[in-house]
Amino acid sequence: MKRVASPFAYKLVIAVREDIEFSPGKMAAQVAHAAVMASLEAKAKTTKWFSEWIREGQKKVVVRAESLGELKELEAAAKRLKLATAMVQDAGMTELPPGTVTCLGVGPGPDNIVDQVTGNLPLW
Repeated sequence: MKRVASPFAYKLVIAVREDIEFSPGKMAAQVAHAAVMASLEAKAKTTKWFSEWIREGQKKVVVRAESLGELKELEAAAKRLKLATAMVQDAGMTELPPGTVTCLGVGPGPDNIVDQVTGNLPLW
């Protein structure tokens, strides 16, 4: 079967911890926090990548991370590649204790660079 080329050259990936339990609504809110925070950092630090990501439709992918330790490893790898990152800590107002790290936004950036950090993680 022939693969169709993706129309997207840029993406933002959000890695969500799978070792903590929270409702789908809470997860959605945490993913939204990561997307907003990472995109604002990218707008300030990697303006060209941010602009291209906006222009082509803001591709976002949500993947699974095993633990806080894995999120920290991903963050370090992303920073080495000059990608924007956003580590999200919950405020503790509803389901989780204050300060619980829930997810990490990586990018937006070029697919091939973001994939060096998150390309082996399973989709959520």
